[in-house]
Amino acid sequence: MRLKLISCEVLYREICDSLARSPHQVDVEFLPKGLHDIGCAGMRERLQSALDAVDPSRYDGILLGYGLCNNGIAGLVTRHRPLIVPRAHDCMTLFFGSRDRYEDYFRRNPGTYFLTTGWIERGEATGDLRQLSIQHANGMDMTYEDMVKKYGEENAQYLYDQLCDQTKHYRRMTFITMGVEPDGSFRTRAEERAAEKKLSFSTETGDMRLIRLLVNGPWDDREFLTVPPGHRIVVRYDEGLIAAEGVEA
Repeated sequence: MRLKLISCEVLYREICDSLARSPHQVDVEFLPKGLHDIGCAGMRERLQSALDAVDPSRYDGILLGYGLCNNGIAGLVTRHRPLIVPRAHDCMTLFFGSRDRYEDYFRRNPGTYFLTTGWIERGEATGDLRQLSIQHANGMDMTYEDMVKKYGEENAQYLYDQLCDQTKHYRRMTFITMGVEPDGSFRTRAEERAAEKKLSFSTETGDMRLIRLLVNGPWDDREFLTVPPGHRIVVRYDEGLIAAEGVEA
């Protein structure tokens, strides 16, 4: 089977490792993590462009390496080939290997900020995506030094704490190990970030299971949605999370 995979780049190392072991011929296109930062409408528009660019004569189906991601995939339409989508709120479900395990960890460890190799390497929006990001529009990507220059030292600390510290509501930083780390450098960088933000630090062993199922199949309906040609992804506020809805011609 020949497949096209469109994935967020935060899954880069995990996806590449899985592709090397796949029985299928899979061509992959990684899109920048910065799509998450431009709002769901902008993210959906760019994902739809990537879907529309897939040549249906070359592929049997399309795989989507995204969770629901703040409704960023809601409304996506597949026109000529079936689209396989994980039933996941976000990529952390993929890193944990199942929704049940992620939700259990989240309940037992509230206030946790997660890091993986991809979030460390590719977690910052750059170029035009940074200029279009919600953070940039609201001044949330400014450095402390930039705020001092613009607002004065008296106001800079308050504004920086309120707008730019994205971990201020967290108590713990957890690095998820996936077995694809080349050495201990990513764990070290995660621990340094935790110390910088004055958060407790822990590691958690991830699970490649769901990522490998995305690449290899079988795509069981409990964990994956198969969107037929001529249908769109819609949000469902139930156990299924997402569903396929027909699109008028």
